[in-house]
Amino acid sequence: MKLEDFDYKLPKEAIAQLPAHPRDSAKLMLILRATGEMKHKIFRDVIDYMKSGDILVLNETKVIRARLLGKKSTGARVEVFLLKKIESRTWQTLVRPGSKVKEGTEVAFMQDVKGKCIRHLSDGTRYFEFNAEDEKLEQIGEMPLPPYIKSRESQPEEYQTVYANVPGSVAAPTAGLHFTPELIDNIRDKGVKVLKISLDVGLDTFKPIEVKEIEAHKMHTEFYRIPKEVANEIERRKGKLFAVGTTVVRTLESWAKTGKISGYTSLYIYPPYEFKVVDALITNFHIPRSSLIVLTSAFAGRNLVMQAYKVALEKGYRFFSFGDACLFL
Repeated sequence: MKLEDFDYKLPKEAIAQLPAHPRDSAKLMLILRATGEMKHKIFRDVIDYMKSGDILVLNETKVIRARLLGKKSTGARVEVFLLKKIESRTWQTLVRPGSKVKEGTEVAFMQDVKGKCIRHLSDGTRYFEFNAEDEKLEQIGEMPLPPYIKSRESQPEEYQTVYANVPGSVAAPTAGLHFTPELIDNIRDKGVKVLKISLDVGLDTFKPIEVKEIEAHKMHTEFYRIPKEVANEIERRKGKLFAVGTTVVRTLESWAKTGKISGYTSLYIYPPYEFKVVDALITNFHIPRSSLIVLTSAFAGRNLVMQAYKVALEKGYRFFSFGDACLFL
């Protein structure tokens, strides 16, 4: 399929700069895959489409303070962005300005934390070795908001789900940002099992695809974990499984394909794809030409997804991380 089939024009004003308050007051578009019918709701109404015996799966990954600001010995400012932990005290990173950081370059950060570039990779990233543990890096780092969020009013904790628990992501699983503790309790009270898995979300998740044919795209790898008891609950389920976000979809479908409840996945889901675990998808409105909108199209059909996006723009829905949500049933 052509990449241009997953493109659409998005006015800047449609990109949400702040989250809804309270979180579950965001808009929700309900899309019925069988009929193409669309309904316009409030996110907390999502509970109305769940029944006792259904399962709701959340990604409990926690966004780390991945943005480190430091200086070279010359006084030049350097930003080191943590991408993936390689081993103790060594991280794969993005560096700005990259042209000024060669192998052997040392960067000094706050609180006597230092880092050294020990390897320059072919994709432009670098391995940095630090003199401090992860806890110290967390203390001096900043929360990495997406570049399209320009507002200075947003607070770091708003870019974290209320159930975040497992550190490891450099971007939030944004579909989960709409949930409040009260909504989750109400869902449980209805007899729905709320289960948690984790997948460490990397920056590449949100990057546009850069090849003309979507089949030629290569997905990055991310680490996932499914507790054994969660896997057992899913295998015994009687009702529908609601996946909160594309990261949950990739985790569960990776498990279904490999039989492994933890490990690295580079699963790239594009049309046509036979879903083996997921019955319903809660997700946001995604970036054009991204693997996220391609995955959503694999689940609901490209034509229906693109029509839903057109309607969302006409109805004033907000897009991307802090934006509104849709439920594909």
